[in-house]
Amino acid sequence: MRKNAAEDHELMRALIREDSGALERIIEKWERPLFSFAFRYTQNEFVTRDIVQETFVRIFTKRDSYDFSYPLASWIFTIAANLCKNRARWQKRHPEVSLDTGLSSGDGGEEASLLEVVPAEASLPAEDIEKEEDLDLLKRAVMSLPHDLRTAVLLHHYQDLSYKEIAEVVGCSARGVETRLYRARKILRQRVQASVERDESSQKKKVRFETRTLNESLGQLSCSP
Repeated sequence: MRKNAAEDHELMRALIREDSGALERIIEKWERPLFSFAFRYTQNEFVTRDIVQETFVRIFTKRDSYDFSYPLASWIFTIAANLCKNRARWQKRHPEVSLDTGLSSGDGGEEASLLEVVPAEASLPAEDIEKEEDLDLLKRAVMSLPHDLRTAVLLHHYQDLSYKEIAEVVGCSARGVETRLYRARKILRQRVQASVERDESSQKKKVRFETRTLNESLGQLSCSP
């Protein structure tokens, strides 16, 4: 991604000139990285698709304001990160339907919850279940991070952005990014450990987490639903 700065700038010049196909080429190159980032941030496929679409809309409508002294990656992920942040704020004010919310059965019978209505997936082997439980703990911990820490972690671990590029997205110095990553890892360890200790099978889970590094666990988080 970093090696193609000249190509990115040429794409933006073509977009500013409104050359035919320029936007399509930008979408082709950046759709997957944006989806990966937004899904890991929101953990919601439908919200992610909205954010990715809106990011490209803003890239087009704000094309004349692009500063060529900055990498295109920084600008694009700044737009996406701000959209993620705004969506998270909106969702706090407008909570989604809970899985335990009562639903009418449609035949005049008793209400059932979404958990009861939605069919369960096929049974998984014990090892796969344990792995999913571990990753779920980590996902929840990442989701609970403040916006700037969550953004820094996702851009560093999954999008291969440099500290300088991340700094431009979160609005701090490169040294500040290093500090944010350190704080984020510390918080993640603390929150995962706290979740493990609350679990009935905490000793077993604790052993599993202690045998892998936080970075290895982060690397296993899916970028797709």
